[in-house]
Amino acid sequence: MLDASDEGYVTEDGRRIGGVLMEMKNITLRFGGVKAITDISFDIREGEIRAIIGPNGAGKSSMLNVISGFYVPQEGEVWYKGAKRPPMKPYQVAQLGIARTFQNIALFEGMTVLDNVMTGRLNYMKTNMFQQALWKGKAEAEEVENREFVEKIIDFLEIQSIRKTPVARLPYGLKKRVELARALAAEPSLLLLDEPMAGMNVEEKEDMSRFILDVNDEFGTTIALIEHDMGVVMDLSDRVVVMDYGKKIGDGTPDDIRSNQAVIDAYLGVAHD
Repeated sequence: MLDASDEGYVTEDGRRIGGVLMEMKNITLRFGGVKAITDISFDIREGEIRAIIGPNGAGKSSMLNVISGFYVPQEGEVWYKGAKRPPMKPYQVAQLGIARTFQNIALFEGMTVLDNVMTGRLNYMKTNMFQQALWKGKAEAEEVENREFVEKIIDFLEIQSIRKTPVARLPYGLKKRVELARALAAEPSLLLLDEPMAGMNVEEKEDMSRFILDVNDEFGTTIALIEHDMGVVMDLSDRVVVMDYGKKIGDGTPDDIRSNQAVIDAYLGVAHD
């Protein structure tokens, strides 16, 4: 078990994880008479990779939608960077430094990779449409600065060769990487990944796993992810929270989760090495 104190904890490989970045307190979410989430609490700490797992219909995506502002829970509180977060629209949550990818890829198919990634810089573009149309002075300098940052992200994710390619022409695995690039372009403090490995072959999963680890290591980005591939979850995650039928049934390190009988019965079936 980890000693996750208020100051953070040290992982088995010696990485230092900081204090609480986000805390979900007694979250309950209903759709009519159906409870998607029932009284769930957990935290996400600075610098860690936090996985949210569970069977289909467990409420994982609903929880991610609460974190990113798409859903407002009927009960409970969301705390971020030490302050209670009021109900917010998704764009307001993004302005706080929270970015995400989606289970179903949400890119602009007719635009190039570069232009798609540039949309992740919208919060950093302060000039108005008239100034941008003239593309002089401040607007030009802003465009150049943001494009330079985006090019660094493109280089980091090794998609230089497709930067001018329309997204519609890309295979699935590269589209997933472009969506990750767009989220990183927002310079998030907290990056939410909704099934980043879904639909990928083994080689694509290995590449995406490497990039997720590199983002966490080199940028110091805190990551929360939903993923069904238990090999990926156990390899990548510092801590795992497990949901089933909208309730939390486990929370701890990958080793804790492997040996949790409630999790084995509900989801894993057998202990995973």
